[in-house]
Amino acid sequence: MDKVLEAKGLAKRFGHITAVEHIDLTVYKGDIYGFLGPNGSGKSTTIRIILNLISPDQGEVFLFGEKLNANRRGVLKRVGALIERPDFYNYLTAYQNLELLARYSGLKLDRGQIMEKLELVDLHERFDSKVRTFSQGMKQRLGIAQTLLHDPDLIILDEPVNGLDPQGIKDIRNLILRLNSDFGKTLIVSSHILREMELIANRMIVISKGKVVVEGDVRPLLESGKQKLILVTDRTALAIALLKEQFPQFNFQQNKLDELEAELLTTEIPLINKVLVDAGIGVKQLISRNSLEDYFLHVT
Repeated sequence: MDKVLEAKGLAKRFGHITAVEHIDLTVYKGDIYGFLGPNGSGKSTTIRIILNLISPDQGEVFLFGEKLNANRRGVLKRVGALIERPDFYNYLTAYQNLELLARYSGLKLDRGQIMEKLELVDLHERFDSKVRTFSQGMKQRLGIAQTLLHDPDLIILDEPVNGLDPQGIKDIRNLILRLNSDFGKTLIVSSHILREMELIANRMIVISKGKVVVEGDVRPLLESGKQKLILVTDRTALAIALLKEQFPQFNFQQNKLDELEAELLTTEIPLINKVLVDAGIGVKQLISRNSLEDYFLHVT
């Protein structure tokens, strides 16, 4: 697979504070790459290094196979980024803002090309509305339209759904998926809303205290290790007593909904079900869960 981004050994200190310590990451063409970590973990510092907004104390960044420092202008032309909240001229319309920003960037775009970007983010019907009338979700979508003006191959979005209502979050999610599937864009998405990352990302990195905790494909990471099992039976107390006897290594508990809960290995679930059925205990429901949130809290 083609590597769109590769970072090797990135490190950055601010005075006595180590913001990033030996970060390695790889993003392949076609990825929606989730960038996760608690507040203060070093996500924003790493993104700023990748975009050459700050210089690392150590390490190198390669974009599209080229060393960033060797061809900074050339490779960054292929990157679009939205860092934190977008900022626009509130007294200008959506169209006027994009037209002005394109001109600032040295782009010669005609009206049709700008309207095409607005249509892509579903703002074409509000092209002549002043930005001060926009909701935060609409401003976020206009910010993404701004990143698309030069048709980049890699798009970096830093907390794109921060502060949005459920509808706004859904709009951004669908836009990210469409940019990836319909337009072939590679995306890096930093977010603390883990459920959203689980819905869109195919690969991810988790960093904590400036260090990489884990990197890899999302699905195998979630399927490895322990799962949260919820069992609904016709005799909860008896089921717990039996399972504690048969599987003393797991902590079976009864929750407030009279369900049986435990964290255990995926491979044990069929055997647990068999033990209950063989004992004549009716299993009404068996739910196995391992969310990105559970995994994130575990590894950090």
